[in-house]
Amino acid sequence: MKNIVVQFSRIFVGLLFIISGLIKLNDPIGFSYKLSEYFSETVLNLPVFVPYALPIALFIVIFETVLGFMLLIGFKPKFTLWSLLLMIVYFTFLTFYAAYFNKVTDCGCFGDALKLTPWQSFTKDVVLLFFIVILFINGKRIKPLFNANFRNALVSLVVVMCCYMGYWVLYHLPLKDFRAYKVGTNIKQAMEIPEGAPKSVVEMVFVYKVNGVNTNFTEKDLMKIPAGATFVERIDHVISEGYKPPIHDFTMEKDGSDYKDELLEEPKLLLFVTYDLEKADKKGLQILEGLNQKAKAKGYKVIAMTATGTETIEKIKKEFGFTFDFYFCDATTLKTIERANPSIVILNKGTVIQKVHYNDSGTLKL
Repeated sequence: MKNIVVQFSRIFVGLLFIISGLIKLNDPIGFSYKLSEYFSETVLNLPVFVPYALPIALFIVIFETVLGFMLLIGFKPKFTLWSLLLMIVYFTFLTFYAAYFNKVTDCGCFGDALKLTPWQSFTKDVVLLFFIVILFINGKRIKPLFNANFRNALVSLVVVMCCYMGYWVLYHLPLKDFRAYKVGTNIKQAMEIPEGAPKSVVEMVFVYKVNGVNTNFTEKDLMKIPAGATFVERIDHVISEGYKPPIHDFTMEKDGSDYKDELLEEPKLLLFVTYDLEKADKKGLQILEGLNQKAKAKGYKVIAMTATGTETIEKIKKEFGFTFDFYFCDATTLKTIERANPSIVILNKGTVIQKVHYNDSGTLKL
């Protein structure tokens, strides 16, 4: 019976680590954004690691995937089990910290494929920790599969394949797009809230300074606020989240006006998406004006979307000779639309028809 439990734990943990690792390896840039959020001053206060978020993300997801495979075939069990234990203890602490202090709303454990709340993420890690402890205690029951040379060859092959996959998705696009803006999505429809959808329940708390002490008052307590109290701030506590559409923060602003309703009716709309022009790849920027001229010759309306300030936009337009207009959108939204900076997106009346990395601009179908 004990052996059955150990082997079940071995398969369960191994497969879960492989699946979780591959999903994040499919989109390491997205995982690096999540790590940057953890490293930020408001969470772990480790901003020194933010510039290295991408290489750290790549190492973690490749190591996670390889560890799961190593467990399944019984490769170096002692090293594998210690690595699994240390990794899950760290992640359990991280998800508990994020959940308890409400610092990060999604751990990114399964990328955009499966969104987990902070407490769901913590529960998942506790379950994994339970099974890994069983494996750690019963390490002698983990018998290797195949002979030593074949195991070495298999692990080496998996490492090489993971590294190549990481390289491919960085210099092209994720193999599978799980985001809200994937090809086939109609942005207008994805922004709609269905009739009868649950709404958020929010409790407003008013903070007043009473006799030098900050005191909280709810809406029903407003009549109890003593004379002479000084208003400090209002805090909104979300009691229950309402329905949030898949796309809820998409804008196309220019000169203080939002043109998304008009632009999302265009039958041929080509977007150059670059969340930060100063961080954009120069090689990618150099091809945009050529694409702009080709697209306009075929009847496309061409615009760029960025979160960059006006001064920088004008400088970049002059440097690269851009003749298309720039529209503002939140940087997080633009990062979600596509990971490359810049990237190219084609819309037909608000529906995403095609998305390409600037390295693959030759495959763009106009």
